[in-house]
Amino acid sequence: MATLRTQPERTIVPKRETTMERKLTTVVAMDVVGYSRLMEVDESGTLQRLKEVFSDVVNPAVGRHGGRIVKLMGDGALAEFSSVVDALQCVVEIQRQLTSRNAGAGQTRRLQLRIGLHLGDIMLEGGDIYGDGVNVAARLEGLAEPGGIVLSKQVYDHIGAKVPVRLVSLGEQSVKNISRPIHAYRVDFGSDEDAAHLVRFGDFELDTAHFELREKGERVPIEPQVFDLLVLLARNPNRTITKEEIFSEIWGDRIVSESALSSQIKAARRVVGDDGAAQHTITTVHGRGFRFVAPIANTQPDAAPGDSASPAASARPTAAVLPFTNLNADSSEDYLADGITEDITTSLAKNRWLTVIARNPAFAFRGSKESIRSIGQKLGADYVVTGSVRKAGSRFRITVQIADATSEQSVWSERFDRDTVDIFELQDDISHNVASRIEAELGLVEQKKAERRPRKNLGAWDLYQLGLSEFYKFTPEANRKCQEFLRSAIELDPGLAYAHSRLAYAIVLSMVYFDAAPDDGRMDEALLAAQRGIELDDQDANGFFTIGRVHLARREYDRAIEALQHAIGLNPALAVSYCGLGDSYAYEGRLDEAISQFEIAIQLSPHDPFRWAFYSYRSLAHLFRGEYADAASWARQSIQLPRALYWAHAHLVSALGHMGDESQVRSALGDLKRIKPEFSVGFAREHLFYLKRPEQIDMYLDGLRKAGVSEQ
Repeated sequence: MATLRTQPERTIVPKRETTMERKLTTVVAMDVVGYSRLMEVDESGTLQRLKEVFSDVVNPAVGRHGGRIVKLMGDGALAEFSSVVDALQCVVEIQRQLTSRNAGAGQTRRLQLRIGLHLGDIMLEGGDIYGDGVNVAARLEGLAEPGGIVLSKQVYDHIGAKVPVRLVSLGEQSVKNISRPIHAYRVDFGSDEDAAHLVRFGDFELDTAHFELREKGERVPIEPQVFDLLVLLARNPNRTITKEEIFSEIWGDRIVSESALSSQIKAARRVVGDDGAAQHTITTVHGRGFRFVAPIANTQPDAAPGDSASPAASARPTAAVLPFTNLNADSSEDYLADGITEDITTSLAKNRWLTVIARNPAFAFRGSKESIRSIGQKLGADYVVTGSVRKAGSRFRITVQIADATSEQSVWSERFDRDTVDIFELQDDISHNVASRIEAELGLVEQKKAERRPRKNLGAWDLYQLGLSEFYKFTPEANRKCQEFLRSAIELDPGLAYAHSRLAYAIVLSMVYFDAAPDDGRMDEALLAAQRGIELDDQDANGFFTIGRVHLARREYDRAIEALQHAIGLNPALAVSYCGLGDSYAYEGRLDEAISQFEIAIQLSPHDPFRWAFYSYRSLAHLFRGEYADAASWARQSIQLPRALYWAHAHLVSALGHMGDESQVRSALGDLKRIKPEFSVGFAREHLFYLKRPEQIDMYLDGLRKAGVSEQ
C-alpha cells in the first residue's frame, strides 16, 4: 500500500504537456471523516486503522466488483469502474462493512468514509485520471454525510432498480469550482424496519411511513385513497385482488358504486404512467378484480460478500404471450392468430405458480422488431412465447416456441398440424396442448435454475423449486429431501400455497411408492397440508389435484373424484389431473372412462415428468379389464421412460403371469427383483392399500403368484 499523506486540496488539474486518452467511466471519490482530528488524537493508531480499512474492506470490495484503485490520497482514495452498477454495489458494500466494524468502537477509534460517485468523461495518463468527471465525484463526496454516499443524476439514470437501495433526491446542488448545478441523490440505508415501509417498482417508490409516492426520488402528488389503493395492490403483487376486497379495505362499511372504484383505478394507473390500454402495472382481471403486475424491487439490504442470491431468485417466473403471426396472404384472417394467442394466454394463466402478462401489454408488441431480451425487459417477463398460424384449405399449421428472455435461448418449440372446420374447436385444442406443454417445460427449467443457484440465502420460491426437483427424481432419499425443502419454504413463506400442496403429495407418495408405512398420522398430515394449500389459493388446480390424490390414498373415493373434476374445471390443460381422475375411475370399476382420461393426459403432455405414471396407471386399468396384452404393452412403455418406478415392472410381471409367457416372465421378474429386491405378494398387498374393489386386488396378486413372485 502507498504511503498515506495529507493533501488538503482535492481538485486535480490535468497536465497539458502530453497527449491524454479520454474515456467515459464511473469515478468514486472517498474521504475519511474528521481525519485531521483523528490524527491529532492518535496518529499511529489512526494510520494503522486506515491501512486495515483499505486492506480488509476497500481493496477487496473494489476488486470483487471489477474496479481499480487509481490512487490513495492521504485521507482518501480515488477509484474507477467500467460499470455504474458495480460501482454503486461496491460502495454500498464498503459502507455497510464499515458500519459493522465501527459498532461499539469509541468516537476516536471510529473510521467513517464519505463517498461520491459520478459517471463522466475523464482523461487518463499513466494510470492516473483527471478532468471534470473526477472533480464532480470529489464535490459529491463532500455533500455526503459520515458513512453516506452521494451520486450524480448520471449515475442515478443508469441504476434504475438494479441495485436494491433507496435513493433520495437532494435536488440541484451548487458546489465549489463547478459552474453548473449538479442534481444529486443520496443512498438512504435506513434500517430494516424502515425498508418494510417501502415498495419499489420501476422508477417508483411507495413510502407508507410518509404517505408518499416518489418517481426517481421526486414526490408525485397523489390523493389519499389512490395512495391506499396502490399500496393494497402493490403489497399483493401478482395476486388478483377482488373488487369486494378493495371495497372492504379502502372504503370499509361505506356503500360505494363500481364507477367510483373504476375512477380510483384509473387515477392509480395515471400516477404511475399506466392506462387501461397498456396495463403494464395494474391489470384488470375481468369479472374478478385487479392485479399488480409490475415487478417489485427488493428493498432488503444487500447480501453479505459471497452471497449471490438475487431478489428475482425468490420470485415466481413471468411469461408473456406475444401476438401470433398470421402467415396467410389474407390479413382478414388475423382474427384466428389473435384468438389462439388470447386462448393460450388464458390457459397458461390458469397455472397459478406462473405469472402471465395480460393481453393488452403483450399485444402492444405486435409486429415489433425489438429483440426478445428487450421485449422481456419492457414487459417484466422471464419467458416470451411467440408463434405463427398458417392455413391451407381446412388444414392448419401452428408453430409455437418459448424463449428465455434473458439469454434469448429457446426453451421449447413445437409444430401442431390440424384438420378442422370448427375454429373454436381448433383454438381450444391448440391452447390446451400448448399451455400444458409450456407448464411442464418451464417447470423443469425453473427447477434447473434453482439447482444452479448458490445454496446461501435461498428464498421460499427457490426452496420450493428445489423440492420439486427432488420430487421428480422418484427415489426414497429424494422424497425425504423434497419434504425438507418444502418445509423450509413454508417456514420462510407460510403463505406459499404450492409448497403446502406439494408437501401433501410428497407425503402420500412416501407411503404409496416408497418405504414410509401407511398410517393415520401421515394421512392426517397430508390432508391438513392439502387443505391449507387450498385455503391459501382456492383457484389453484394443482391444489385440488393434490387433495384428490390425498382423498384417494385415504380411500375417500367420491371426494377424490369430485376434487379432480374440479381441478380440471379450473385448468383443463393440467395433464396430471386427468391421470389422477382416470386412476380414481379405475378403482371404482369405471374402466372405459379411466382409459379415456389417461389418453387425454398423454395427449396433453407427452413429455410430462409424470408420463411414466400416465402409462403405468393405464397399464393397471387394462389389467383390471382383463386385457393382459395391452396391460403389458403400456407397462413396457412406462419402463422405458426415465425414473419409472418399480410398480411399472410389477404391473408387467402380473400381466405376463396371467398371459403364461414363461420366458418373458423370467426376464421381467428378474428386472423387478433387481430393482426392488424386497418385492413380494405381501409387499404388494400392503402398498396397494388404496384399492377399493377386492376382485381387483385378487386379480393383481394372482398374476404375481402365477409369475412366481414369493408370498413374503
